[in-house]
Amino acid sequence: MSPETKPDFLINPEGLRIDGRRTDEMRPIELKVGVLKQADGSASIRQGNTYILAAVYGPRELHPRHLTINDRAYLRCVYRMATFSVPDRKRPAPSRREREISMVIANALKPALFLEDYPRAVVDVFIQVIQADGGTRCAAINAASLALADAGIPMKTLVPAVAVGKAEGKLLVDLGDEEDKYGGGDVPMAMLGTTGEITLLQQDGSFAKEELVEAMGMGVTAMKYILELQKEALKSAYTKKVAVEGEELDEYEDDLETDLGEAEIAGEEDE
Repeated sequence: MSPETKPDFLINPEGLRIDGRRTDEMRPIELKVGVLKQADGSASIRQGNTYILAAVYGPRELHPRHLTINDRAYLRCVYRMATFSVPDRKRPAPSRREREISMVIANALKPALFLEDYPRAVVDVFIQVIQADGGTRCAAINAASLALADAGIPMKTLVPAVAVGKAEGKLLVDLGDEEDKYGGGDVPMAMLGTTGEITLLQQDGSFAKEELVEAMGMGVTAMKYILELQKEALKSAYTKKVAVEGEELDEYEDDLETDLGEAEIAGEEDE
């Protein structure tokens, strides 16, 4: 089915969505940490067919200097979509939507960070959407949160995010592209993993009060699930890192013991 063609239905008579999911079921999520060696911290996310990379640099000196904040670091988020990330080629120049989402992501992440530890510095978060298939702003927050942790930026907690939408009178968790385009609206949200404090709550479309309350409840349940995936991704990355560093240390220790032994032998010969 062409992405430009409106589907005949978003929910079939059996109550399943266009991709076969239940209304409360998320797309498959794959999170990886440390995917870009040049960055101070990085992460990737595959959420359904959406694929995003996030890279963090800093804390470092801020340029231009007029953006400097005396009592904390400046969190600078840059969200961009690759020209080939959507069916109709996107213009390379930053769009108004990209600038808006960059600000939304920064505001969602700030409450989780100890930016006051780095006054007058900047923490740069660069987010690149490689393939867009719905839910990119929330997927970007999930990846950026992991990249910040990977960079060693002091954090109170990770920040999971998800969108809950509406189609044909039913609430749906984690919208795909067709549901996003042709549904009745969505509610993107993010929260602090430890406290559940909401750091992002937007609404597009019309929701009754009861629907909004139910959507938020579904979103919180989904975000708790994503939080566990984020934790597992960090554990997996650092378990591998410690194992590799341990191997390197063992090799170094073997060389050190050999060198010391040779020095001792040389000393005995001198005697």
